[in-house]
Order: sequence, then C-alpha cells, then structure tokens
Amino acid sequence: MSAIRNAQPGAKTMLPAVAVTTATLPAVVLSSLALAQPANAEPAPAQVQSASAVAPEGTKQADVVPASEIAALVPSRLAPALVPEAPQAPADYTVAKGDTVIGIASRYGLDWHNVLQLNNLQPSSLIFPGQKLKLTGSPAPATAPAAAPAPAAQPGGSYQIKPGDTLYGISAKLKVPMGDLLAANGLSLSSVIYAGRSLKLPAPAISPASSVTPASSAAPKPLVDKSFLGFTYPDAVVASANENKRLLNASPVPTRDQMRQIVADTARKMGVDPVLAQAIAYHESGFNQRAVSPANAIGVMQVVPSTADWASSLVGRTLNPLDPRDNATAGVAILRALVAATHDQNTAIASYYQGQSSVARRGMFNDTKDYVKAVTADMALFR
Repeated sequence: MSAIRNAQPGAKTMLPAVAVTTATLPAVVLSSLALAQPANAEPAPAQVQSASAVAPEGTKQADVVPASEIAALVPSRLAPALVPEAPQAPADYTVAKGDTVIGIASRYGLDWHNVLQLNNLQPSSLIFPGQKLKLTGSPAPATAPAAAPAPAAQPGGSYQIKPGDTLYGISAKLKVPMGDLLAANGLSLSSVIYAGRSLKLPAPAISPASSVTPASSAAPKPLVDKSFLGFTYPDAVVASANENKRLLNASPVPTRDQMRQIVADTARKMGVDPVLAQAIAYHESGFNQRAVSPANAIGVMQVVPSTADWASSLVGRTLNPLDPRDNATAGVAILRALVAATHDQNTAIASYYQGQSSVARRGMFNDTKDYVKAVTADMALFR
C-alpha cells in the first residue's frame, strides 16, 4: 500500500483526526498504491489504489474505478446473469448471499440509485445476507444531523470521560499532547480508561521570551516527499500525508513488536488468520505505525482515509487510522471481507493491494503477482 504500481502496458503496478483533503479521487480504494503512467507509454488499464485527487494540469493520471462500482461489488460477487424480462419488484426484499444493490435492481428492472435512496444508503454502503431492503415506496427518513461537538475543555482543568472515549480521541478533541495527558494522569499507552471518571488536563508550558528562536525564512523540508518511484502525487494528497505524518511523529505509538502483537490479536479476535494479517502488515509497513506514504496511506496496515471509512462501516464504529488499534482493526476488517468474497487466499491478498473490482475485471497485474508472492513468502516468518 505504500509503493507505486508498475506502468507497463498490460502490467499491474483520535489521536488527532486524520487529515483528509476534499480533493481526493472519486474512487473507493483498498490500497495506497497508485500507477505511474509515463508520457510515452500506451494507456494501461490500471487503477489508482490509494491517493486520489485532481492532479495538476498536464500530469498523467491512472484510470480509476468509480466508487459506485466497487461499493456494489465488495464484498459481493459480480453481475448476475441477465434475464430476458424483469419480474415485478416486491415491496421488500431480503438480501441473499452474493447479492449486490446493482444486481437486485437489475433483476427487477429498477434504477439502483433509487434503491439506495429508498433505503437511505450510500454507494459505499455494504449490504448483508438477511438484511431487508425496500424496493418500492417512499425513501427512508434521512438520519438526523449529528450534534455539534462540545467545546474543548480548558487546559489545566479536568475532563470527564464519556462512553466510547479513547486516550487518542481525548488528546485530539482537547488538542492536548498525548505525552502530557499521560504524564498528568500517571497513565501509559496501554492504560484502560472508564466512562464517568475524570482526567487531569495539563497546563500549557510557557517558555521564556528569551528562549524563543526566530523562525527561519527557509521552507521546512516536508516529512513526506511528493514523488515516489518517478510518480508525483497531487499536492492536496501530499499535504494531507504530511499532516498525518506530523501528528504521528508528535504522538507516542507502540513499538514494532507491540504493533505486531496488536495485529495478531486483532486478527484472532475478528476470525482472520493471524499469520496472513501479520504478513500483510509486515510487507506494508514493517509494523511501523508512523509510516505514511505520499498517497496518504497511514500506519501499520497502510490505510487511506477512504478505506478507513469503508472499514468503519464493516465494524459498525468510526475508525481512526492514526490510532494504532483502529488501524489494525481497519486493515483486518478489510482483509476479512476480501477473504469472504474471493475464492482463494491469493485473490484476497491481490485484492488488498490492487482492489477487488480491478482484480475481478482485469486479473492480477504483474506487480500484484509479485506482491502476492512476497506476502505468501512472508507468512513463513509468523507461523
């Protein structure tokens, strides 16, 4: 998820809240990889897997798969067989294994956009066997807008822990450095906090004026370069990647050994082969939670923000890829969905890198085959 795809024709190449730009490409992505397209090469049917934004004028762009297509195909199977004449649509439909919104709509001659609207779903929403969908009638009532967040507590005071709070989330919400928050309360990264209890908020440090060093007029060197293997990423994506790298550098994170254990424990808890999950994490980041690619792929599992959103829908809660445990959960949730939706392990591994829709429609690119071989070989390290 942190490298760039091969561009040969026919070849395949909160702790603080995640910095996300609105200039992302219109694609749901499973990997942080993007395909470089040399100016003199024939257009290759490749998919950008992670960074998505409108590139500067004149920059070559990889083909993308629209979000609507992937959302309908993952983790479901591809298009059902066409029928000569669509039967009359029932008022309600019970989702069966392998169903997709597009497939259901096509079966009854309906517009799948209307089916989404009737059920208050988004193109990125997933459906599950046993779920009831409305096919006719009025749209489901829209979800009420979320209440405005409470104002941040003043440093030097206290904060009452609420259900669902995490140390990373509190640090982000109150804009208090994680290290200071832990020190003020005698806690560590592995400490458990409980709703209803209070945390002391450290007072901001005040430096003497004489110790202030004038800022340099030279622009600081970016933490994440905008180019990788000859491909230059859009400025908005690189800016988000640099902000996320800055946030991770300023916060304590588990060691590589601790992250490896977190990935393995998360996989066992979620019913995924821990050996496979560790091999992917090892190949993606070397278990480095501070890893951020120019494509804005974050953390140990190299999760891009749009993929984190999809993983959140899989587990039923909001996941922050800057949070080490959330990052592991997001990557494992995606891997679990791909293993369930594909016919073998190699295809699931390829889909994590290339995207399930792209693998299903185009087969594995050459660099995807190399990725599968590498991850499969890495599995021997964790048995």
